[in-house]
Amino acid sequence: MYDLVIIGSGPAGLSAAVYAKRACLDVVVLEKEPMGGGQMIYTQEVDNYLGLPETNGFDLAQKFEQHAKALEVPFISDEVDNVEKNTDGTWKITGASGTVYETKTVLLATGAGHRKLGVPGEETLAGAGVSYCATCDGAFFRNKTVAVVGGGDVALEDALYLAAGCEKVYLIHRRQELRGTKVLQEQVANEPKITFLPDTVVKEICGEQMVDHLVIANTGTGEEKELPVSGIFIAVGMNPQTDAVVSVLDLDHGYVRAGEDGVTEQPGFFVAGDVRTKKLRQIVTAVADGANSVTSIVEYLKTL
Repeated sequence: MYDLVIIGSGPAGLSAAVYAKRACLDVVVLEKEPMGGGQMIYTQEVDNYLGLPETNGFDLAQKFEQHAKALEVPFISDEVDNVEKNTDGTWKITGASGTVYETKTVLLATGAGHRKLGVPGEETLAGAGVSYCATCDGAFFRNKTVAVVGGGDVALEDALYLAAGCEKVYLIHRRQELRGTKVLQEQVANEPKITFLPDTVVKEICGEQMVDHLVIANTGTGEEKELPVSGIFIAVGMNPQTDAVVSVLDLDHGYVRAGEDGVTEQPGFFVAGDVRTKKLRQIVTAVADGANSVTSIVEYLKTL
């Protein structure tokens, strides 16, 4: 039986793994994706992480993962299907592989995943013009016309990033005003390749083998029209990854209720990073969560 199973290897999970290993805990990290780092790997520029003023999320994620592996933290590629509490207070985690992991404590650090539009064509054309990561896929659309959907910082950053290589970028937002920071809004307004389409929603993503146009509609008039594009980048927010724990925790709009110490309503179950209720979701706060939660876990294990 493990002392601790960490679910997820974003900045919170990797930070927790380092602190757990240094505390001499028998720990394992479960990760469903091919690479750790979580959503951080999709961030093209990170300029607010202390000591690393000029880096990107992908490189930073690699450094985090290499640090954990240098301490011989074991990683297992598996997606968690279910988490349940045993009668003796320990935990049983069932992976999609069929493997069962028994542990004294659990740390949920699954973060949040990309929210989808839920429109026709989004699923069928995923990877064929539909993308959720401008950094990952932008190069495929060089000198082409694309659309970005969203009005927050990520959408604005994506539009600016794509404008550097694309012929034209449509920025589609369902409201009149963008929600991103003023600095980004000014940069978008001053970029001639970006055309802002306010009060607009995507009704359908169309194409045979690849995306070739969108059906968009004005939110006020309902008028629909076709918008020719070769790709669409969706940046409309995140969904907390908590499906596997809905039976053991009372969630707040999908997020796990917990403070900075990571302690939840369930003894032995802890949480860190973007998946918990918090005001600020940044790499630095996720890293702090990982450290704080392991401190709580060590104290909890002393009581057993």
